[in-house]
Amino acid sequence: MLMYTPGYQAKGATNMNPQTVFCPNMACAARGQTGKGNIGVHSAKEERYICHVCKRTFSGRQGTLFYRLRSDSSIIVVVITLLAYGCPLPAIVQAFGLDERTVKAWWQRAGEHCRAVHEHLVEERQLDLEQVQADEIKAKVQGGSVWLAMAMMVSTRLWLGGVISPQRNYALIEQLVAKVRGMALCRPLLLAVDGLASYVGAFQAAFRSPLPRHGQPGRPPLVAWPDIVIVQVVKQRTAAGLDILRRIVQGSAPLVAQLLHRSQGGGVINTAYIERLNATFRQRLACLARRSRYLVQQQATLTAGMYVVGCFYNFCDLHQSLRLRLWITPRRYHWVQRTPAMAANLTDHRWTPAELLTFKVPPPPWSPPPRRGPRSKHTQALVARWCS
Repeated sequence: MLMYTPGYQAKGATNMNPQTVFCPNMACAARGQTGKGNIGVHSAKEERYICHVCKRTFSGRQGTLFYRLRSDSSIIVVVITLLAYGCPLPAIVQAFGLDERTVKAWWQRAGEHCRAVHEHLVEERQLDLEQVQADEIKAKVQGGSVWLAMAMMVSTRLWLGGVISPQRNYALIEQLVAKVRGMALCRPLLLAVDGLASYVGAFQAAFRSPLPRHGQPGRPPLVAWPDIVIVQVVKQRTAAGLDILRRIVQGSAPLVAQLLHRSQGGGVINTAYIERLNATFRQRLACLARRSRYLVQQQATLTAGMYVVGCFYNFCDLHQSLRLRLWITPRRYHWVQRTPAMAANLTDHRWTPAELLTFKVPPPPWSPPPRRGPRSKHTQALVARWCS
């Protein structure tokens, strides 16, 4: 289970704990390692650490949103939190007396930080998804519009990610399906989408694995995953009202009923969960509202907003549908509230906005460079100590 490790204090703090900090130097053999004894305090006043392996010093803020920012970190946290929950930008500028360009720069940095956190904690995990729902939203940008395609895990309400593209085409759906494929374990899986035909072909092409061929030349054949169910919910407006057609494109009806019971407690084929998630994003990002005059000038701004809102949704928002009943006595109980990340076993507590914005993504483990011939004793010692 991935837990949050506090590795940030305010500027000038004296309660620095080197055991919870890792070396961010990509050329260091001990990069990303915590609790190994290689990190020491270089300057408590300036909040700088030193790595005794590469002999380099680094700031305690490096890897967080506040690195090389002189503004008060508490103000930055409040501003990003207000933006993440739909507060208009002009209101923040007037209330805090900030420059609009400064707030936009903080928002862009927050998006890049949250994207790294999401890729590290969510997209790199292998989960038993059970049921995934996907849908697209049309966003307004300067000079036109773009499409935002997103997917979510129904049983935990976990936002799995999104992709932005100027066209609503097969390439957009293919990128979204690739994200889902990278997180899915080879288990029974229900894929619920709308009537867009691109989903069926993209899911069928992605959920395949190469068949091992020992000693035979050529490309191995691809075998479809077993127990993959694809369903569609097609909605059409008629004179009599809204006509909803539910159809099973791939799989059997008994398996569909079984996966519906496991992931949502029963019911019928639907895309209600992803539509509720779309409503949350529409509420918090003004450019996604159906009737709004707000336009995004750059696609990168929408990308940043998508990751900020998605990370706040996954790690900071409690969901009443995810709460668990904890019995104290046979007649007394209380509810244990959970976030989607807690329900998916990505963390064991609800994160605060400060925890999210100060989470440090560790670099990949160090590996020695390729070299012909036997390794030196020094390289062998480094491999034995830091790569074991």
